[in-house]
Amino acid sequence: MLDRKQMITIKGTKDGLTLFIDDRCSFKEAMAELEEKLTELNPRPDEPVVSVIVKLGNRYIDGQQKEELNRLIGEKNRFSIVAFESDVVRREDALGWKEDSEVKAVNRIVRSGQVLEVTGDLLLIGDVNPGGRVVSTGNIFVMGSLRGIAHAGSKGDRNAVIAAAYMKPSQLRIADYISRAPDYESDGVYMECGLIDEAQDKIVIDRLQVLSHKRKDISGFERRMYNG
Repeated sequence: MLDRKQMITIKGTKDGLTLFIDDRCSFKEAMAELEEKLTELNPRPDEPVVSVIVKLGNRYIDGQQKEELNRLIGEKNRFSIVAFESDVVRREDALGWKEDSEVKAVNRIVRSGQVLEVTGDLLLIGDVNPGGRVVSTGNIFVMGSLRGIAHAGSKGDRNAVIAAAYMKPSQLRIADYISRAPDYESDGVYMECGLIDEAQDKIVIDRLQVLSHKRKDISGFERRMYNG
């Protein structure tokens, strides 16, 4: 049988308290142990409210159980839960994160008046013609000519990038940034990318090679392509 003293561990930090709940015991047992420990602490009514982070380990708790913990910790105590931290995620959340990080490979031409919209990164093997539009919550990579509109990071990701084998867009958008059609000395440029330059507070066009320096996490795209 699990030693009850190991069920609940409370540690003080500079920001308040961290409460560890052993994930091997039942929730009911943990609540009983926690009530005893809080009674021992017995804070005075004039003491300031202390912030508490609850670490659950490999345990998932639902909304009702969170309410029980909030009620137990806050009732007659000078404590307030500011966060629950768990190594377990709901299946729905995991599937959502997978979709957000997934690479969508599409082989087609986006013609005038057409809109191609995906969740995650977009790898388009084809062209975006003038009047066509591609939208992605992540990065956009066009293995062809980008002559229409491209909107990356459509849900607010300012680290998203837009890259194309041939870059001559009518408009680039990244998160809430919008750029007009770039002024090119030539008819267009090859192997270029668009990204937000925080210093200039705008979308800039640069060589594709800069991505390895300015967006170091972009290598994750390559891994996802290999791993599927």
